Amino acid sequence: MDWNGSQRHGSAMGGYPSYPSPQESLRLRRRPTNVADQSSPQFNWNPDRKEDEKRQDLKELPLPMALKKSIWQVQQMKIPAVSRWQSWKMQKSKTLKRFRESSGGALAYVALWRRVLQKIGGHFGGGVQSYFLFLRFLVVLNFLSFLLIASFVLVPSIVFQSHNSGNNNTVNISAGKEECTTYDPNPQGLVHFYTYFIDLLTGTGFMEYSYLFYGYYNNTEVITNDFSYNIPLAYLLTAGFYFIFCLICIVIRMGSAVRIAVKTGGKAVGGYSTLVFTGWDYGLQGDRAVRLKKNSIRYQLQVDLEEERIKLKAASLTLAQIVGLYSLRAFLNLIVLALIGGSFYGIFLATEFSQGYQGTDFVSLVVEYLPSIVITAANFLVPFLCDQIALLERHSPSTTVILALLRAVFLRMISLGVLLFTLWSQITCRTAERGTCQPCGYNHTLYPCWETRVGQEMYKLAMFDFITVIAVMILVEFPRRMVVDHCSCKLVKFVGRQEFVVPQNVLGLVYGQTVVWVGALFCPLLPVINTVKFVIIFYCKRITLFYNCRPADRTFRSTSSNFFFLLVLLFGWMLACLTLIYSVAVIHPSMSCGPFLSLTTMWRVVPNSFYSLSDTTREFLLFIGSQAFSVPLFMLSCVVLAYVAALASVYGQSVSLLRAQLKLEGRDKKFLVKQIEELSSVTKRREQNF
Repeated sequence: MDWNGSQRHGSAMGGYPSYPSPQESLRLRRRPTNVADQSSPQFNWNPDRKEDEKRQDLKELPLPMALKKSIWQVQQMKIPAVSRWQSWKMQKSKTLKRFRESSGGALAYVALWRRVLQKIGGHFGGGVQSYFLFLRFLVVLNFLSFLLIASFVLVPSIVFQSHNSGNNNTVNISAGKEECTTYDPNPQGLVHFYTYFIDLLTGTGFMEYSYLFYGYYNNTEVITNDFSYNIPLAYLLTAGFYFIFCLICIVIRMGSAVRIAVKTGGKAVGGYSTLVFTGWDYGLQGDRAVRLKKNSIRYQLQVDLEEERIKLKAASLTLAQIVGLYSLRAFLNLIVLALIGGSFYGIFLATEFSQGYQGTDFVSLVVEYLPSIVITAANFLVPFLCDQIALLERHSPSTTVILALLRAVFLRMISLGVLLFTLWSQITCRTAERGTCQPCGYNHTLYPCWETRVGQEMYKLAMFDFITVIAVMILVEFPRRMVVDHCSCKLVKFVGRQEFVVPQNVLGLVYGQTVVWVGALFCPLLPVINTVKFVIIFYCKRITLFYNCRPADRTFRSTSSNFFFLLVLLFGWMLACLTLIYSVAVIHPSMSCGPFLSLTTMWRVVPNSFYSLSDTTREFLLFIGSQAFSVPLFMLSCVVLAYVAALASVYGQSVSLLRAQLKLEGRDKKFLVKQIEELSSVTKRREQNF
C-alpha cells in the first residue's frame, strides 16, 4: 500500500487523513535497492566533486574519535586544486566566522548585568528573568535616545547660546495679541527653603525655565557661509527620529522573540527530549553555576507539567461544565470593565480639580500630584482585583499572565489617555469659554506656555512613579519580610513572603516608558531621567527579589511572555505617537516660549525650511514623495512581502512534515519494542516448556 492509498483509505473511512498502521509505516521507510546502505555514517571521499568544497564538519559527525582522526589525516593529504581567488575567499570566510564568534563572545561577556541576570534565572526561573531582561532593554533604549537628543538639540542649544552666535528670528505679533507673549517663570521675592524641594518634585520654580523643559529653548537659526543650523527644525525632527528609533528597536526585539516562540512552537525549547537529554551545559564550572542551571531546567519542566495538567483537566470537562465556565468568565469580565470605567472617571475629575487649583503652600503640592496619586492608586488596586478575579477563571499560567497584561495595559494606557484628553480640553478651551482661546488660539490665561505645563505633568508622573516604587519597597516589602521571619503566628506563616508578580512589574515599566515618550517633546531631558530611574529600580528590584520574595508557586513560560511584553510596549508607543502628532499638527504653539513661538503650528517649520533648500535638494525630495517613486516602491514591497510569506509557508509545511515524520518514527519504535517483548515472552515460554 502506498502513501496515497493510505490517505484515500483514511478519507473513505471518516473524511480525514489517518496515519498508516505500524506495519505500513515500516514498509514506507524501506530504502530502494539502488540506494547505498545508510545504516552507518557515510563520508564522501571523492575530492573532485563540488560538494567537497565545503567539507563536512567532523565535530558534527556521529563517529568515534579514532575514525575522525583518520578522516582528518586523509583530508590533510588530499589537497583539492583550487584557484587563488577561491583560496582567498575560503580564508576570508573562515576569518570572518572566527571574528563573529569572538566578537559575539566578547559582547556577551561585557553585557550589562550578565551575571546578575543568570543568577536571577537560576533562582526564580525564566519568567522573573524576562522582567529584568526587559528592564535592561529599556535602560539601553533610554540612554541611546538621550544621546540622540543631546547630539542634535541640547549641545547645539548650549553652544549657540553660550557663544551668542545665533541670530534670533523676529517674532511677528499682530495687534491685539500682545497679551499672548506674557510669560514669567522666574520666581520673584523671597523664596522659602522648602520651595526648592517642591520645585524639584513638580518641575516648577528654578527648574521650569531650564534645559529640562520646552520653554527654555529658543528659535535660534545659525546661518554662515559654510554652515547653517536651525534649532526649531532640529528640535522637531529629533523628536520624530526619536520615535522612529524606538520603534525600530522594539520591532527588532519583537522579531527575535517571535523567532524563538515559532521555533519552540510555544513550548519548552526543543521539547522535552532536548531539555532532558541535551539541555545540560557541560562547560559549567563551579557549584554555583551547576545549581543555577539545575534550577533553570527544573522551572522549565515545572511550567510544562503545570500547563499539561490544566489542559488535561479542561479536556475532561462536560458540556454543562464548559458552558458554566464560559458564563462565569463573561460575568467576571463585565466586573473588570466596570472597575476600569470607574477608574477613568476618577482620573478625569482629579485632573480637572488639579488644573483649576491655585496655591503655593504644601497643600498645593498634594493637589499638583492629585492626578498622579489617583492614577497610581487605580493602577495598584484595579490590577490587584483583576488578578484575584483571574484566579476564578481557571486559565493556564501563561494565559493568566497574558490576560493580566492586556487588562492592566488597557487600564494604564487609557488612564494616561484620559489625563491627556483632559489637558488638551483645557488647553484648547473645550471645557471652558471659547472666548478665552480666541486671541491666541489656546488658553493663554491658564497656560501661558502650555508645552512646559504638559512636560511638567509628565515629569510629575515619572517622579511619583519612582517615589512609589521606593516607598513600597521600604514601607511594605521589608516590614513584611521582617514580620514573616520573626513572627510565629499561623496567619503570618500562611501569608508568607510575597511573590514577585511579573505582570504588575512589567506594566509599571511600560507605564513609565510611555510617560517618557509622551513627554519627550515637551521635556527633552526626560529620557536621561528615566535612564537613571530604571537603573535605580533595577538594583532595588534585585534587592527586594532576593531578600523579600520567594519563588512563585505557579511559574509561566518566558518565551511567550517576552513577545507580549514588547507588544504592550508597542501599545504605549502608539499612544505617545498619537499625542505627538496631535500636538505638532493641530494645537497652536505658545507665543511666549519655545522654538515655535512665531508659527501657527509646529509642523510649519518643516515646509518653511524645505523652501529654503537648494533646487537640487528640493527636486530630489519632491521626487521621493511623488507617485513615480512611491508606487514602484509599494509594488516592490508587495512582491518582497509575498515572497517572504511564501517562504514562511514552505518552511511551515516542512516543519509540519518533519513533525509528522517524528510521530511516525515514535510509533515505529513503539511497535518494534512491542514485537521484541512478544518475541521475548514466546522464547521464555518455549524454554520453560522444554
